[in-house]
Amino acid sequence: MDLQAHQAPATGGAVDTRATARRALDRAVDHLASIQQERGCWVGEVKWCTILLSQYVIVRHLTGRPIPQEERAPYVRYFERWEVPGGGWGLHPESRAYVFATTLGYVALRLLGLSPDDEMPARARRWLSAHGGVLHIPSWGKLWLAFLNLYGWEGINPVPPELWLLPTWAPMHPRRMYNHTRLIYLGMGYLYGRRFSGPVTPLIEELRRELYPIPYGSIDFAAYRHAIAPTDLYAAPTRLLRTLYDGLYTYERHPSRKLRKMALDRCYQHILFELRSTQYACVSPVNGFLNLLAVWDRDPHGEDFQRTVEALEVWRWQDEEEGIRYCGAFSHIWDTSFILQALADGPADVRGRIAPAVRRAYGFLREVQMKEEIPHRELWFRDQRLGGFCFSDDYHRWPVSDCTAEALTALLHIGPEVPAEERVSGEMLRHAAAFVLARQNDDGGFGSYERNRGTLALERLNPSEMFGNCMVELSYVECSASCIASLARFRRHYPDVLHAEIDGAVERGVAFLLRAQRPDGSWEGLWGVNFTYAILFAIEGLRAAGIPASHPALQRACRWLLDHQMADGGWGEHYTSCERHEYVPHVQSQVIMTAWALSALLAAEYPAEEAIERGIRLLASRQLPNGDFPQEAVAGVFFHSAMLHYDLYKNYFPIWTLGRYLHRRHTH
Repeated sequence: MDLQAHQAPATGGAVDTRATARRALDRAVDHLASIQQERGCWVGEVKWCTILLSQYVIVRHLTGRPIPQEERAPYVRYFERWEVPGGGWGLHPESRAYVFATTLGYVALRLLGLSPDDEMPARARRWLSAHGGVLHIPSWGKLWLAFLNLYGWEGINPVPPELWLLPTWAPMHPRRMYNHTRLIYLGMGYLYGRRFSGPVTPLIEELRRELYPIPYGSIDFAAYRHAIAPTDLYAAPTRLLRTLYDGLYTYERHPSRKLRKMALDRCYQHILFELRSTQYACVSPVNGFLNLLAVWDRDPHGEDFQRTVEALEVWRWQDEEEGIRYCGAFSHIWDTSFILQALADGPADVRGRIAPAVRRAYGFLREVQMKEEIPHRELWFRDQRLGGFCFSDDYHRWPVSDCTAEALTALLHIGPEVPAEERVSGEMLRHAAAFVLARQNDDGGFGSYERNRGTLALERLNPSEMFGNCMVELSYVECSASCIASLARFRRHYPDVLHAEIDGAVERGVAFLLRAQRPDGSWEGLWGVNFTYAILFAIEGLRAAGIPASHPALQRACRWLLDHQMADGGWGEHYTSCERHEYVPHVQSQVIMTAWALSALLAAEYPAEEAIERGIRLLASRQLPNGDFPQEAVAGVFFHSAMLHYDLYKNYFPIWTLGRYLHRRHTH
C-alpha cells in the first residue's frame, strides 16, 4: 500500500479537528476527575456474567446462611438484567445462553424464593429442555449440582486430590498449571475427594423433579459422564483426557483410603495458605467459593470459615440499575495506571488542571505496591510477590506482570504534580523492575501471574470444556509488550540499576514480539478483543524498546490497521475474533477500538494524517454531553471464550488518544 495514499492534504481540516479534539479532551478529563475515588484510584467494574452470583447464592444455601427474603430483590434484579432473549443466561454480556449458566441461574432463583412457574425460571426451564437438558451440563456444572445433591457423583469425571501428592518434578503436578486453574481444581479436588454434598431438603426434592424429565432415582448419571452441551463446548476433551478419566474412574471405585486422606490433608493445607495469604479473599471468587465450602466442611465454626465469609464480600458490586452481583475482578490499579499514563501523554496544561487528582492517584499506586515477600513461598508454589502490583488493589495480594509493568510506567511518567518527598523510593521502583524480570519465560515473552512452569502438552488435558489455553502460563503479546516497555523506561531513568538483566530481557522480549507477528502485520491477543488490542500493545512495547518507526514490523502493523478502518473513520472488532483466532469485523465502529487503533498509529508515528483525523472526529462525535463515552461492545476477554466489559476503558482510552493526538501532532 502506498504510504502517500493516507497522507492528508494541507487544508484547514486539521485545524478544525484539533479544536474538536481539544474540546472533547477537556470534557472527558473533567468527567474522569469527577469519578475519582477518595482513595485516589478509579474503580471500574469488570463485568462477566451471572455464574458467580449463582454460586454465591448456592454457597449461602449450603453453609446454612440463606439470603433473607427481605434482601433478595436486588439479587433477582441482576438475573433479570442479564437474561438472554428467549430465556437463560450466557457466559458473557453478549453471549448466547449456556446450559451451565442457565442451570445454575435457575437453581439460584429457586433458592432465592422464586416459583418454578414465575416467568424467568419458567423460560429458563423451557430453554434447558430445548437444548438437551441438565444432564449435558459441563463438568464444572456437574460438580456444583453434586454439591447440592442434584447430580449423582457417579456421573462426574474424577477430580482426584491425589494429584497434589505427585512429586513436584512430575509433568502433571498442579504446580505447573496456570494459577487460576490449579487453584480452582484445588478446591474442586478437595470437595470431590470428600464427595461433599448438602442435605436433601424438600426444596432439593422439588428441584430434582423440575430439572429432570424422569424420576431422579432412575437416572443413569454415569451414562452422561462425558456429555457436554454443544452450546457450552469450546475446548473438547481430547482422547487422551477421556482415556485418563476412564482410568481414574476405575480407581475411584476402590480408592486407597490412606492416599485419599493424605491427599485431602495436603489440599486443605494449600487451601488454608491461599486463604491466609490473600486475606481470605482468594485470587478470585471463583476459587474463593470452593475454598469456603472446604473450610465449612472441615470446621464450620472456625475462624477460617468466618473470615472467608467476610472477605468474599470484597467481590460484591451493587447499583440501582443492575442490583447485586459478584465480580471476577475489579481493576483499580490497572485503570489508575493507564489513566496516569494517558494524562502524562497529553498536553501538559490538561494534566496541570487536575493536578490534585494526579497527585492522589500517584499516592494510591505508592500505597498498594507489594512491600513484603511471602514467607517460604516455594513450599506453596508461589513466585516473587515483593515489588509487584495487583490488578484490583492490594487486598488479595496476587500481583501480575503487566499490572506491575503499567504501574511502574505510570510512576516513572509522573511530573511536577507530585512533590519529591511523596515519590516512590528508588528501592521500591527497583523491586518493581525485578518483579517484572522474574516473569520472563525462556522464549523471551512474559507470563501474567507467574513464569511458565509446564509445557503446552498440558493443554491436551484441559478439563474445563468451556475455556481454551487455560492450563499453563503462556507468553502473551500484551503482557510481554507492557513488560518490555516498562523495563526500557526504567533503564532510561536508572541506567545503572539491573543494567545487564534489563538489557538482556528487553532484547529477548523484542525478539519474541517480532516472532509473534503474523505475516499480515497483526498480532493476536489473549486479554482483549483482539487483534486491535494486541497491535496497540505490541507497537507501544517495540517503540519504548527503541525500535524505530521505520521498522518493517511497525510498517506492516500500521498498514493492517489502515486496511481495517471502517467507512465512518472508526475501528470495530467483534468478540468472535477471540474464539476463531481470526479477525472478525464488528457491524459498527467502536469507541474503545477506535482509540486503540489511533493510539497505535500515533505511537508508530505513521504518516496517515487523513485516516487519523477521521478517527479523531469519529471519537469526538460519540462523546456524551457529560464528557463520558457510551458503553458499546465487549472489549475484554480471558481464555478465548469469556468476554468482559471493562467499565472504564471507554473513559480513558479516548482521553489517551485525544491527548496523544494533540501532543504529538500539534504544539500549543
